[in-house]
Amino acid sequence: MDCLRTNDLGIAIDQRWFCQKLSLNFQAGQIWGVLGANGTGKTTLLHTLAGLRAPQQGYVALGQQPLSAIESRRRAQTIGVLLQESTPAFPASVREVALQGRYPHLSAWQWESSADRALVEQALEQVGLSDLADRDQQLLSGGERQRLKIAGLMVQQPQIWLLDEPTNHLDLHHQVGLLQRLCEQVRQQQHSLVMSLHDLNLASRFCDSLILMHPDGSVEAGRAEQLLNETTLSRLYGHPIRRIDDRGHAFFVPQ
Repeated sequence: MDCLRTNDLGIAIDQRWFCQKLSLNFQAGQIWGVLGANGTGKTTLLHTLAGLRAPQQGYVALGQQPLSAIESRRRAQTIGVLLQESTPAFPASVREVALQGRYPHLSAWQWESSADRALVEQALEQVGLSDLADRDQQLLSGGERQRLKIAGLMVQQPQIWLLDEPTNHLDLHHQVGLLQRLCEQVRQQQHSLVMSLHDLNLASRFCDSLILMHPDGSVEAGRAEQLLNETTLSRLYGHPIRRIDDRGHAFFVPQ
């Protein structure tokens, strides 16, 4: 697959820089976490990686081709984006909403195939929404809507997953279960995943590499085991963070 990469990337809003000269390669099979306090540019970075906004410096590329030069349908076939919470604006069943994930793969006037519909049923089963397949999406809880959006991405089958707070509104069981399933799938299929998270322990459990976005606009990127330490995390959040080791696992808690 073509890897997503950045070259001297700089992003800013109203003269405030969130990163400058950021050059990264998101290799196949990698799980990246984006960490930082509110307002440090995590969502802006993901939107830029997805091609939803233009950078102020540098560029994002898919393989050797700048993302801005790739037509929108190919981008939609390759890159899947989970945006933060939005209120459903139209009545449609859970099954119909999930089926929209196949649209980038259909030509004009082409109807969904039985294989497309089978993908929908499989995805709804994976996120635990099979029993709600015929329910109007407007009647779902916040957590159910989040799982439906993830199901839509599963149906889309992107090679590159960009997830903005995927655990938003999810209970503990679904946080761990869905991230485990997504990460296993990404590694098995040699895709790549970049997600913003607020839970340091989920980042420690699932991410290979991290992007740390500091309030002063500086950015650190590297292996998770190198960046997940008390000193770095305390500076990142402006609050003392303590590491606790238990039975071979590291946990991070605020003091």
